[in-house]
Amino acid sequence: MKKRYAICGVSGRALGMFAKPITSTFSARSELVGLLDRDQARFELFRTRFPEQQEVRTYGEHEFDRMVEETRPDVIIVAGRDDTHAKYIIAALEHDLDVITEKPMVTTGEDARRVMEAESASKGTVTVTFNYRYAPIHTKIKEMLLEGKLGRITSIDLNWYLDTYHGSSYFKRWNRVRELSGGLSIHKCTHHFDLVNWWIGQQPVEVFAYGALNYYGAEGEANPKKEDGRFCTTCELTAECDYYSRWNTRSKNIQVQDDHLGSLGAVKSKFPYSDYRPDQCIFDSQIDIEDTYAATVKYNGGALLSYSVNFSLPYEGYRLAINGTKGRLESVEYHMPSRTPFPTPVQTIDYFPLFGSKETIHVVHREGGHGGGDPLLLEDLFMGEDRRRPYRILSGAVDGAFSVATGEAVWRSVKEHRPVTIEEVLSGGFSEKALSLSGKGVAGQ
Repeated sequence: MKKRYAICGVSGRALGMFAKPITSTFSARSELVGLLDRDQARFELFRTRFPEQQEVRTYGEHEFDRMVEETRPDVIIVAGRDDTHAKYIIAALEHDLDVITEKPMVTTGEDARRVMEAESASKGTVTVTFNYRYAPIHTKIKEMLLEGKLGRITSIDLNWYLDTYHGSSYFKRWNRVRELSGGLSIHKCTHHFDLVNWWIGQQPVEVFAYGALNYYGAEGEANPKKEDGRFCTTCELTAECDYYSRWNTRSKNIQVQDDHLGSLGAVKSKFPYSDYRPDQCIFDSQIDIEDTYAATVKYNGGALLSYSVNFSLPYEGYRLAINGTKGRLESVEYHMPSRTPFPTPVQTIDYFPLFGSKETIHVVHREGGHGGGDPLLLEDLFMGEDRRRPYRILSGAVDGAFSVATGEAVWRSVKEHRPVTIEEVLSGGFSEKALSLSGKGVAGQ
């Protein structure tokens, strides 16, 4: 019998990452039965992309209960704007349905607690699609740590870089408003915090951080004119804007800088959705989030994370080092070589035993998004987890909660100039209760 799926939030990610494989690769065991969104244009785009799926029923943003009653889904996929996630995750759990949600699971620690409470009272479970876990380099690192190559983990250095193309895209769309995205310490950095949590098998307990808006917003040094309400496709100042000129021609043959919309812009117009513009000015005063963070995170197993992220750099990627009582490993990734202004090497892992010789580990790289992780994640979602792995890789609600809580603790520490504990972010220590739940996705596995 086919498993029935309904999608809340018909985003580009929803169409490419979920609707497409459900209706093609995994169609023998999966069926798409419903779509829910506030924007009718998104349903039209779905029908254009998937003309053979005209029978899939569509519902407005307030018709969740009706959708469940009429389509009888087994699983709800939540893939809309970040601030809508909690509403639909909790509603699905109240119907005893399983949930697959895009990261971040939610945008606040309070909502993370509500999700965990709802899951503990439901027959349904939550899966958070942290696809970075599945990249071959990242799974190899996990395996090395499980093998004890580094001994007891003592510290981690993780520096993440986003280039002026990708980094600026978050400031062109709704992500730039904290109320909608939780800020980039949640929307983007939960990916990174989850990776560290999963690698080392420890839970974060306290965070201290600094952060700033250095590049974007009205005070950005590259702002050609302090004037709100501009859009790249119609702006008369693009010739004076270094961020625009780096990636676009003077003829207004603009690149749609949106990793969730992408090539969908070719349908009907550059921007097929009726209430969404991914070309807002990166120097608008509406921006109320940071673009630079430096943070220290303390873990319950004694490890310390030194983390930084910067959203406006000449190239994209990360530098990682993990230290333990028996050695150290290092890895450097250069993301999107086509956008990198110098030749980039294939990513490897350098292993330094504490009392031995350096070893370089080469990993078989795979095709697919997020470092080859997306196809493997999809197989686990729609075929069940690969039981040959000696570790848990699909993320649950607790994993989602710890990553969100770390991200919120970062910006609260920035704002309040003090260390912030994960317990206070998750409201009343529910994190300890959540960790006692069986079969619900315990963080750090």
